[in-house]
Amino acid sequence: MKGKVIILMGSKSDASFSREIAKYLDILGVEYEFRVASAHKTPEKVLKILEEYKSERIVYITVAGRSNALSAFVDANTLKPVIACPPYSEKFSGADIYSSLRVPSGIGSVVTIEPEGAAIAAAKILALEDEELAERILKYQALKRAEIEEADKELKEVRGCAKKKDPIV
Repeated sequence: MKGKVIILMGSKSDASFSREIAKYLDILGVEYEFRVASAHKTPEKVLKILEEYKSERIVYITVAGRSNALSAFVDANTLKPVIACPPYSEKFSGADIYSSLRVPSGIGSVVTIEPEGAAIAAAKILALEDEELAERILKYQALKRAEIEEADKELKEVRGCAKKKDPIV
């Protein structure tokens, strides 16, 4: 049984950040949809979207800056997993992240500020019932480990060259 991710944005201004999440979902082979609704401006629309996907196997990734009521609002009104991925704002020096971290009791959304992390978390949730997706995640993790090993090898070689020089005493 396949699932998908609903990337729910608070406004159209969150689209470029949301496309970064989608880039990683594409790499992992996870289906997704973009939606826009605001917990502050269109709460009824948010509830309609939640109702629309009620019988589907989905994970929500909520993307909203400033006062991120969207993530907690979605989590409070669904049984589906919710991953809050608020975009970092230079304007507020990151202080707006607190609206995603400090939520009312009874809210269980997960928070990550990295698009890649949001995509991986959503994929792992869906992979609980999708062995093919689990294999793709394992391959992605192996690729990331290989990148680290390659970086270590490159820097080790550079360091090896530096060792051949006379030490400065």
